[in-house]
Amino acid sequence: MMTRTLALAGAALLLVSGCASMHPAASDEAPPPANPDFAGAMAKFNAQFPNEKASRYEEVSINYNNNLKLDEKGNCHERSKYPVVIVLTLDASGKVVGSTTDVMNAKAECFRQAYAAAQLPPPPFAPYQKPIRLR
Repeated sequence: MMTRTLALAGAALLLVSGCASMHPAASDEAPPPANPDFAGAMAKFNAQFPNEKASRYEEVSINYNNNLKLDEKGNCHERSKYPVVIVLTLDASGKVVGSTTDVMNAKAECFRQAYAAAQLPPPPFAPYQKPIRLR
C-alpha cells in the first residue's frame, strides 16, 4: 500500500511539470538551499492517497493549470535554471490558501506569489495539497 502511495506521488510530480520551457540562467549558478518545511508538505500530499477522487483530481488540476498557463504569471521561470516544486494548499472552493516550495530562492518566492491568488477547480476535500513541478 505504501509503495502505491509513493508511486502515485512520484507519478503526480512527473505529470505536473510546468507549461513553460526552461530558460537558461547563468551556468555558474549555485543550487538553491532546500526548504526544511517541504518534507512535511509532501507528507500531507502523500497522506491523501490512496483515494480515487484525489487521483482523478490530480489529472483535472494538472490540465487546468497547463491550459491556463498559471506558471507563466510573473515570468518566474527566468529567475533560476533550477526547477521548483511548489505544494499548494487549496480550500474547498479550490482557492490557494497557502504554499510551500522545495527550495528557497527568488524563483521559488516568485512562484509562491504567482500562485497566491490562484483559483483551481474545487478539490474532492479540503484542505487539499496540490504539488506542481515547475521547470
